[in-house]
Amino acid sequence: MFLQRRSVRHAALFLASCLLQVPVVQAGLPLVELGAGMYRIEAELAHTDEARQIGLMNRPAMPVHRGMIFVFAHDARHCMWMKNTLIPLSVAFLDRDGRILNIEQMQPQSEDSHCATGPARFALEMNRDWFAERNIAAGAQIRGVDRLPTAR
Repeated sequence: MFLQRRSVRHAALFLASCLLQVPVVQAGLPLVELGAGMYRIEAELAHTDEARQIGLMNRPAMPVHRGMIFVFAHDARHCMWMKNTLIPLSVAFLDRDGRILNIEQMQPQSEDSHCATGPARFALEMNRDWFAERNIAAGAQIRGVDRLPTAR
């Protein structure tokens, strides 16, 4: 019954966003604190299939210190795209220890794939150029990934 009610609610929100062009924001995603260099990151946690599929779609903006951390079940060369995503983003692919493998720049509403250069366990999306503006590059460590729950 709960799953059925949740599915109906999700479908109604999606339909409303399509018809009224109202942004659908994933309600209730947990926030986690991460760190990069001297910077604090408040990241929404996308560790379920549903949260990973929706990601940051249909949002008109995101606060500077906010991002989204995608947690994957297995290390792999994961890829991201920007379908239905309205804001330009940078994505950092991280290994299981939180080390940045590579950072990709992504254009809004594009179906181009942006992939990890090696086996990644996480992907951290921030506003475009967030990493570059703070001189954070491949090889840098993202703190806090060791406290993240496993993917579901």
